[in-house]
Amino acid sequence: MKNTTRLCAWKPIVVVNGKFPGPTLYAREDDTVLVRVSNQVQQNVSIHWHGVKQFRTGWSDGPAYITQCPIQRGQTFVYNFTVTGQRGTLFWHAHINWQRSTVYGAIVILPKRGLPYPFPKLIRRKSYS
Repeated sequence: MKNTTRLCAWKPIVVVNGKFPGPTLYAREDDTVLVRVSNQVQQNVSIHWHGVKQFRTGWSDGPAYITQCPIQRGQTFVYNFTVTGQRGTLFWHAHINWQRSTVYGAIVILPKRGLPYPFPKLIRRKSYS
């Protein structure tokens, strides 16, 4: 937990490694992703991977009491899934009890080494103002 100011008031928020938003994670297509989460706050926690396809690893998708038991205070859980058939920038966020706003971050899935991105490069046009 870290105290922060939002809308002119101090409020404690959950952070990851002391940061809010949390870290950006990078992986390549077909990589196995391992993320170790140690819960050091009072509430139960889980991590939800928005947009990441969970083939045969539904227990690593994160919604507490739906796909996994929450990580209780003082406990650790290792998320273990393979990124298959995906490229792009997605995001993760924490489920903390039933709070609507929690810590979040990006997960960037790069193409396999040697493969191009599946979209053309952006062409910058000269501006005539």
